[in-house]
Amino acid sequence: MGDLRELVEEALFEARPYVEYYDRLREEIMPLLKAVSDVEELRLKVEEIGRGAGEPFRTDLRIFLQKLDSLAGT
Repeated sequence: MGDLRELVEEALFEARPYVEYYDRLREEIMPLLKAVSDVEELRLKVEEIGRGAGEPFRTDLRIFLQKLDSLAGT
């Protein structure tokens, strides 16, 4: 789980210059780490949040997922 947290921290760091609502993004993502065991589960949870979110936050979530995928090698 420590590795997943590091991966998420790095993805958030890399996404920060490109997202509009960084603090909200971090507040939504970090609690999910307690509920997931791997990147794929996290991705599904973030996509679920995205389905209920409006723009531009939905785009912020997509940017985060792109960074996460890039770092995770998926």
